[in-house]
Amino acid sequence: MKKLLGFVMIFTTLFFTQNDTAAQTRERSEIPEKYKWDLTDLYESDQSWKEAKEELASRVDEITQFKGKLSTSAEMLLNCLQLNTELSKKYTQLYVYAARTSDLDTRVSKYQAMKQELDQLGTQFNSKSSFIEPEILSMESEKINDFLNKEPELDVYRFYLKDLQRIKAHRLSAEEEELLAHAGLMAGSPGHIYSILSNADLPYPDITLSDGTETTLNAAAFTKYRASKNREDRERVFNKFFGILKDFRNTFGASLSGQINTDVFFTRARNYETSLKAALDDNNIPTDVYMSLINNVKDNLNSFHRYLKIKKRMLGVDTLKYSDMYAPTVEDVDLDYEIGEAYDIVRDALQPLGTDYMSTLEKALTERWIDVYPTPGKTSGAYSSGSAYDVHPYILLNFNGAYNDVSTLAHELGHTMHSYYSNENQPYPLSHYSIFVAEVASTFNEALLTDYMLDRVKDDDTRLSLLMEYLDRLKGTVFRQTHFAEFELKIHQLAEEGKALTGESLTKLYGEIVRNYYGHDEGVCHIDDLYTHEWAYIPHFYYNFYVYQYSTSFCASTALAEQVLNKEPGSRDRFIAFLSSGGSDYPINLLKDAGVDMTTAEPFNKTMNKMNRIMDEIEKILDKKGL
Repeated sequence: MKKLLGFVMIFTTLFFTQNDTAAQTRERSEIPEKYKWDLTDLYESDQSWKEAKEELASRVDEITQFKGKLSTSAEMLLNCLQLNTELSKKYTQLYVYAARTSDLDTRVSKYQAMKQELDQLGTQFNSKSSFIEPEILSMESEKINDFLNKEPELDVYRFYLKDLQRIKAHRLSAEEEELLAHAGLMAGSPGHIYSILSNADLPYPDITLSDGTETTLNAAAFTKYRASKNREDRERVFNKFFGILKDFRNTFGASLSGQINTDVFFTRARNYETSLKAALDDNNIPTDVYMSLINNVKDNLNSFHRYLKIKKRMLGVDTLKYSDMYAPTVEDVDLDYEIGEAYDIVRDALQPLGTDYMSTLEKALTERWIDVYPTPGKTSGAYSSGSAYDVHPYILLNFNGAYNDVSTLAHELGHTMHSYYSNENQPYPLSHYSIFVAEVASTFNEALLTDYMLDRVKDDDTRLSLLMEYLDRLKGTVFRQTHFAEFELKIHQLAEEGKALTGESLTKLYGEIVRNYYGHDEGVCHIDDLYTHEWAYIPHFYYNFYVYQYSTSFCASTALAEQVLNKEPGSRDRFIAFLSSGGSDYPINLLKDAGVDMTTAEPFNKTMNKMNRIMDEIEKILDKKGL
């Protein structure tokens, strides 16, 4: 479950898509206000934020009044947990404002400094409050149960208290927990370094494309132009972009090594056998779920290779290359959208979720919850931030008008609605849902969008485009994220064995894995040596076993969406209840209640069945067209 002790540092409830979008930036002053965040819902001004931060800083010592007293009475335990909750909630809102403001222009050092101030404040409070869990863990289960029976208001902390007993062997003494809390400030350094390097300081190359377009090939531009219709342009884009990653591979390697060694440090400090076990145990996820995902995907690489061969066939190339992965496969299909059109499509596609869902969705679209367009210095990609409990969630987009941007909008709205429903229906201590279930809501929305579009499109070329978009997304979410997951597992294992992680060794390992998945040696897809530096482009490797959950969530949402679309009795109500459940139970149990069991292979098998059905239809259309 989500940790209650102290402040949540570095990340609040922030969920990224794996698809960075957009490259055509415009000045922020040129964008209509309705397409920009209204951060005054958090704080009226930077000065208001500063005053709130100073007020919070003046209160952090209050938590120490409970030190050594938690076992004396149920009332004392309740008062301590309530104060911890109050201060944590205030801290999170402060962090959300600083982080969201900073993301609008990462070049502005003021907001970087604001985040650093909060990191320091968070470390201070975590240190002062680090006695809480050791004291609770020193109590016998019988006393905890007695307190719960005597004090009804403790019921909101029941799941937390019971979960602490489950992981008792991995919690340390008060002094040791305080020491680990002090280490928290350093623990975020590798991720901070990577973010600043990749978003602000890396000297991305300039490039001139065949049509005369000139651009700086940063991460957002790479995402746009890697999908160029011109194959020579695609290869030049790949070579230029991965060339700069190669040039800085030693720096990227050092930062990633620092992150992995940080994970290993906390793993050993908390007496876990492996980093995987430590990362998954926080939410009581069996490691078998992770390992089974990798094994299931590798056992179904024939389906993935079938997809790659379809892509090769549609592109009409003799050899499929890694630089062809994002190429458009259908010519002359108009799937470009203005943002208003995108809003309307998403509104219509999500109608199966009911009137209450749609009324809240309308607020997100019309009340400035979304920052739409790319601007200079703005963080690339897309995400939903839903941690400010007393305020609505925020969505960051870099909308560029492609169908993928419409899909990204639906995806992020899934996260936002999950956060909204959880915050509305759960008390703060139970509102923070886990990453494991987070991607279910987002990919569920994508599934509804795909069904909506296919239900209305009959033209072969447009259907082919939409069907391939689904397969491309499945590739990126299931197969690509799982090969990331295998890489992440292996680099942690190497660090646990005491082996060095360098730019060179990381590149070699990544190359072996990606070439296996893409059938390089079998001639399915050729992967150039230069492209094996791709690991340096992936920020998710800094998130401690995050990426596998894209894959498991996609499989879960596939199963749940089919239930809703087939109008199975109670399926919609179960899904809304799932969105509203926050962190009130372990994620495996929440998904079971929603109608899918992730400890079995059934959700994955259903996804593969759907994938092959889609490929059957594509091949029939291709045969019909004589391609």
